[in-house]
Amino acid sequence: MELLDIGIKFILIVVIFLISLVVAMYSTYAERKVAAFLQDRVGPNRAGPFGILQPMADGAKMFMKEEIIPTRANSLLFIVGPSLAIMTACIGSAVIPWGQPIQIGSRIIDLQVTDINVGILYIFGVVSLGVYGIMIGGWASNNKYSLLGAIRAASQNISYEVAMGLSIIALLMCTGSLSLKEITNQQHGFWDGHYFTWNFFKQPLGFVIFIICAFAETNRSPFDLPECETELVGGYHTEYSSMKLGFYLFAEYINMFISSAVMATLYFGGYNYPGMDWVTAHVGPIIGPLIGVVVMFAKVFGFIFFFMWVRWTIPRFRYDQLMNLGWRTLIPLAIANIVLTGLFITFFNK
Repeated sequence: MELLDIGIKFILIVVIFLISLVVAMYSTYAERKVAAFLQDRVGPNRAGPFGILQPMADGAKMFMKEEIIPTRANSLLFIVGPSLAIMTACIGSAVIPWGQPIQIGSRIIDLQVTDINVGILYIFGVVSLGVYGIMIGGWASNNKYSLLGAIRAASQNISYEVAMGLSIIALLMCTGSLSLKEITNQQHGFWDGHYFTWNFFKQPLGFVIFIICAFAETNRSPFDLPECETELVGGYHTEYSSMKLGFYLFAEYINMFISSAVMATLYFGGYNYPGMDWVTAHVGPIIGPLIGVVVMFAKVFGFIFFFMWVRWTIPRFRYDQLMNLGWRTLIPLAIANIVLTGLFITFFNK
């Protein structure tokens, strides 16, 4: 790889990292505005026009708060917990294709940090590591509420990863690839003259299972049992303050952003959109792919809005209901979806 290619990759990594942080920062603002809209009130409106500087005020507050480490806590692991949570949240974006390659002169710039042939397994590995940040922080706090929250997070993630993995197996049976870029390219455009190309139309049940599991994996309401304030004070981050608490909060919003990007890529065509070939042919090889990037982020923001809408609409599950949904409903449905997909491929997709 040439030095210039390494520099381009480094710039792309920095840009995606900064976008992830900005999206997470302004997701806190959007969440409060969406809640205000659904509850017929105004929401943040004092810091800047329409309150758009509120996330910066919140960030300044986090940095200026006193750093507190409980006396009986494990000091090292108390710091490692939120650091691991934010790190694993940020590295998940490395395999997501954000747009078509852009050709500038003789050089082709790929809008993806890396295209590995096991991209989906990479995503699952990162998701599996993310729960360790919660577990370590909850255990290191030496607080019974934090420990209960960490145990809930671990069991919840293990339970819903099974159903999520099974839903992905059915999708892989249709695509035949683990590469996110290859899966996206197979969904080129929207309609190929015979059928819809987006995987949502091929795997509607798989998508429903996946998005429910995504809510559980990101600890979003109605599956936010690890930080259930009515039962566990603050759950796994009860003892945290200042920017260590901010890392946990940021990790949740970044995970929501990455989950939305993965769903848009796997099921809704990623950067593909109807008439994209015609648009690219008329606006050029640079503007065309950039429009695809805008389309990709529009889909991602649509899913983020859906995450927020559900939070302020559906009440929190009880823990036994959460486990029953995962083991007794979603896993059997995911297995049935695999069987139906196999039958369809065998008898109808010849």
